[in-house]
Amino acid sequence: MRIMGLDFGSKTVGVAVSDSLLLTAQGLEIIRRKEENKLRRTLARIEELIVEYEVEEIVLGLPKNMNATEGQRAALTEEFKDKLERRTGLPVYYWDERLTTVAADKAMMEAGIRREHRKEYVDKIAAALILQGYLDRRAMGKEDIVGEDHI
Repeated sequence: MRIMGLDFGSKTVGVAVSDSLLLTAQGLEIIRRKEENKLRRTLARIEELIVEYEVEEIVLGLPKNMNATEGQRAALTEEFKDKLERRTGLPVYYWDERLTTVAADKAMMEAGIRREHRKEYVDKIAAALILQGYLDRRAMGKEDIVGEDHI
């Protein structure tokens, strides 16, 4: 069994997958699309990765505001979650993604990745951070998170 982590953005979706022991998250790729509302190819690619990596559940970053409210981006993410569940038949759980992009950018700075190249990786790293947070919480025996919609 593996779990997939997704960082859903306006024109990209960062994708990460866990190892089979559910200990670590690895960034896989960034799915890019030309228009925000064009999701058919994005969903098809996610399905291919689900089959390839034998994914059984999905963790989707929920972009909350710093004051914990949910704005327009969160509403679009909720629509995406519904489409993912219908198309894949897998359970999709939210994970609070506040500051994951900041953390991803900081990690790349520390790794010496030049500023102009960071956009190439940030969504994939953010997806890995979302998934790793979920995996760590699971490993601490917090099994209650699995059934919750909002984390």
